[in-house]
Amino acid sequence: MDQYTKTIAVKKNIAYVFKLWKEFENFPKFMKNITAVEKIDGISQWVMKRPLGKEVRWDAKTTTDILDKEIAWSSTGGDIKTSGQVLFTEIDNDTTQITVTLKYDVGGMKEIVRRLFANPEKQLEEDLRNFKEYTEGRK
Repeated sequence: MDQYTKTIAVKKNIAYVFKLWKEFENFPKFMKNITAVEKIDGISQWVMKRPLGKEVRWDAKTTTDILDKEIAWSSTGGDIKTSGQVLFTEIDNDTTQITVTLKYDVGGMKEIVRRLFANPEKQLEEDLRNFKEYTEGRK
């Protein structure tokens, strides 16, 4: 299982950041490769673009949801197996630290995942920077 962890500080209070992160449908606004997320009956359905216009799809179930502290998930079906965790830590009243850990269980699909995520660690870092800009730019 491949695992990647990144941390970023966002200049918004923890309740706001946590609430915004839980709005999975907004992820395409700041995650470069995610084209759609839809929540249906407690499951989120994800669509990611990949080279040559192909799509990768998977379903995920939230496994942990602790208000203003943690969100975790695990895929329940689809093209890839993934799980992860986001930890929210209050630095001060107006700043929240976010630590994201992503895991990909690629099994025999390691080469496919490499092509999908040319540099997963760099992509996670970029997505977090985009989330920071997206969040701090909102009123």
